[in-house]
Amino acid sequence: MEQQDFKLDERLGRDTVKLADWPLSEVLLMNDSQYPWVILVPRCAGVSEIYELSEADQQLLLRESVFLGRLLMSVFSGDKLNVGALGNVVNQLHLHHVVRFESDIAWPGPVWGKHPVVQYSEEKLEEQVKLLRHVSEMRWD
Repeated sequence: MEQQDFKLDERLGRDTVKLADWPLSEVLLMNDSQYPWVILVPRCAGVSEIYELSEADQQLLLRESVFLGRLLMSVFSGDKLNVGALGNVVNQLHLHHVVRFESDIAWPGPVWGKHPVVQYSEEKLEEQVKLLRHVSEMRWD
């Protein structure tokens, strides 16, 4: 892991709230109240694709992603979990985890580019961060 030179992409920093630091990744809440949406960003400088990670870091990222997915589906009881590593706009490697509901505004299509972001109110953001920080601090390994 090349954590010493890691710097979070400014767009991710602007659009998210940090929830936790896991062994490999920063755990970030996307500030879009339309979906429970959490992003894992491996703290590895200069990496834009999963295959660029060491084998050990690939396995750790998968473990973190699986844990996050289970956590989100348990907390929010979604109909589907979308996981994606697009990187077309933000080149830094990051994995989106979006809980989807048949009743959400973009269902069944993708969440990207379909509807403008609706940021959480200050109160709702505080509630969501508190909830997710609490559950993300659970032992996952």
